[in-house]
Amino acid sequence: MQEIKIEEFNYDLPDHRIAKFPVENRAESKLLVRAADGTISHTVFNRIGERLPEGTMLVFNNTRVVRARVIMHKPTGARVEVLCLEPCEPADYERAFAARGECKWHCIVGGLKKWKEGPVQIPFEDGDQSYTLQAWREEQTDGSEQIVRFEWDAPMTFGQMLELLGRLPIPPYLNRDTQEVDYTRYQTVYSKFEGSVAAPTAGLHFTQEVIEQLREQGVETEEVTLHVGAGTFLPVKAQDATQHPMHTEHFEVKLSSIESLIRKNGNVTAVGTTSVRTLESLPALGFRVLTEGNPHVERVIGQFELYDIPTERTGVELLQALADYMRNNGVETLKAATRIMIVPSFKFRVVNQIITNFHQPKSTLLLLISAFIGEEWRKVYRYAMDNDFRFLSYGDSSLLFGQNQGANFEVSEK
Repeated sequence: MQEIKIEEFNYDLPDHRIAKFPVENRAESKLLVRAADGTISHTVFNRIGERLPEGTMLVFNNTRVVRARVIMHKPTGARVEVLCLEPCEPADYERAFAARGECKWHCIVGGLKKWKEGPVQIPFEDGDQSYTLQAWREEQTDGSEQIVRFEWDAPMTFGQMLELLGRLPIPPYLNRDTQEVDYTRYQTVYSKFEGSVAAPTAGLHFTQEVIEQLREQGVETEEVTLHVGAGTFLPVKAQDATQHPMHTEHFEVKLSSIESLIRKNGNVTAVGTTSVRTLESLPALGFRVLTEGNPHVERVIGQFELYDIPTERTGVELLQALADYMRNNGVETLKAATRIMIVPSFKFRVVNQIITNFHQPKSTLLLLISAFIGEEWRKVYRYAMDNDFRFLSYGDSSLLFGQNQGANFEVSEK
């Protein structure tokens, strides 16, 4: 990888331009449209159907944000905040949320210096019975993450307990506590499978009415699941962005969805960067099938693995190899994990349009947008600033047509 100077992906974002709360009605946010010919205009999100290409397929990320923040205390009264990131034992989300009595999670701990040893706890009541949730630090893993062991005496699952005791982890840049409005508005209307600690925010603008209107006009829809990790908020601190260590995120995609992607080759619209990361990770698994005979889903898709695939390999070819493998081996749902980093020079093989919010300066998400529309990202963000768009998670949205669109197109040189 050539050096990518992160300072070149900086811009001035005043605090007052960061949306601290959602607009009253989801679909009445602004929508910036960067068309295929490079022209920029804007409208209201509920009119997005007028701007989508005819016959496109929208791909949504149906993950659901977990009430993953738990405020606990030492016996001395010292406050410790535990943010559950990813299950450790059991290692998959479904079994971890269904666990009873004990489980282990990868966590970020606030107030770690206060928690040298021993348990932290939170007493609670359910009905007329009193119970206690306790936690112990097991070990430190990469960076600031800890493996935390939870034990509880209540006759409920860990998922039920988080629903009772946990708080929704809203983005840190909002600089406020979680409020009642967040429990509904920091979830998409189509969220289903719990596992994220951050919302796939491009989807926050959709209402069921908008989705139905789009279907009535011929827009197809598919869903994938990628559980968004806290790493999505980590700024790029390295001067060379390629030295930034990407976080791992787990995803699931159905065989029927992959077949739909093949059929819709050239007209796929990803709702959010998390859907982009999922869809553009699939060719890596298809290439493994072609070169190794197996997608080896137990092996995390590497940060720059996609860049090693020969440019002549098309998205359709790679998706077809993956679909054939799944069909021949009776795999209806693919479960894998990705550490993909999308930066300028990336070849998009699946996604043709992106619906996305406006991202933080010097972030991996802004690098992804630059990879998709090139230096035009500066014009897009300048237009958004000049036209009073609201930024970040609760902010306004954009529909971007890429510079190197889809499965059978080469990367345009800038």
